[in-house]
Amino acid sequence: MAQMGRPRTFDRQAAIEQAMHLFWAHGYESTSLSQLKAGMGGGISAPSFYAAFGSKEALFREAVQRYLDTHARVTECLWDDGLPARAAVELALRQSTKMQCEPGHPKGCMVALGTMSAPTPEHAAVAEPLAQSRARSRAGFVHCVERAIASGELTAAADPHFVGAIFDGFLLGVSIQARDGVAYEVLDAAIKQLMVVWDTNLAHTKSNSASA
Repeated sequence: MAQMGRPRTFDRQAAIEQAMHLFWAHGYESTSLSQLKAGMGGGISAPSFYAAFGSKEALFREAVQRYLDTHARVTECLWDDGLPARAAVELALRQSTKMQCEPGHPKGCMVALGTMSAPTPEHAAVAEPLAQSRARSRAGFVHCVERAIASGELTAAADPHFVGAIFDGFLLGVSIQARDGVAYEVLDAAIKQLMVVWDTNLAHTKSNSASA
């Protein structure tokens, strides 16, 4: 007896990967069902799409999780207390900047750009995983500053949230600049200048200036 129904003619994991790239490039709201189907090789009908993924929102959640499990790991070093705090901050900045500029996927950061085109209240639940990821990176920078203050590396006058916001803001800005075609070499060189923010808060710098 012949099999009933149309067999799937797409690789589900490859489809999620392609969907991740589309959402990354265009944002949640601007990525259409036709784009998603075309990205899967055009071999999937609308009924098959919904049978496989449930909804566009469900596919977006899977695509986001794929991103968080892979590309977004570049800032996890912020939580590695085995690294010196300054080294962890600089490593996160350099790894994220390199990832955002490298070929093979859309430029910028999906965590920063994936729902910029969909800030409306009805999309709040869709955007939540990305918001949580941004909050984790922001908290990671704060954590590193707090570690450095506790160890005596940074002066107690350094506000962890203010200093952390500077580093976090830089990475969010890299997303736009990378998307606009600013060269990786320029952004990477900027990190050296950005780390001056850390060095001006060194505890020994304060004591040295006081004794001069």
